[in-house]
Amino acid sequence: MAKILLAEDDDSMQNFLVLALRRAGHDVYPRTDGLSALEALKEEGPFDLLLTDIVMPGMDGVELAQKATDLHPNLKVMFITGFAAIAMNNQDKQTRKTKILSKPFHLNDLVTQVEQLLAA
Repeated sequence: MAKILLAEDDDSMQNFLVLALRRAGHDVYPRTDGLSALEALKEEGPFDLLLTDIVMPGMDGVELAQKATDLHPNLKVMFITGFAAIAMNNQDKQTRKTKILSKPFHLNDLVTQVEQLLAA
């Protein structure tokens, strides 16, 4: 079981992600934007994984991930995005601690990708 911080501004998507990850046995802490997720990292961390949308109002997921890994260098990060071009352009930049999952995806795929990233 992992402690996962989820930053997703779309309520319905957030609800689906929380449900799938909790069913898989993880503790999920949902936030609706990058700023509130950053506060959670400071106040409720450490987390095992930051699962964040890339495009969000206020602070986007990329900036959030940079600040999050500055605070917690061992934090693993998974980006979820509806912009396939971003995912394709960043494939070569992925490390063992970072992954990009392009929407749409099946919730089982999400859980599998999370498990693989956490195990790496």
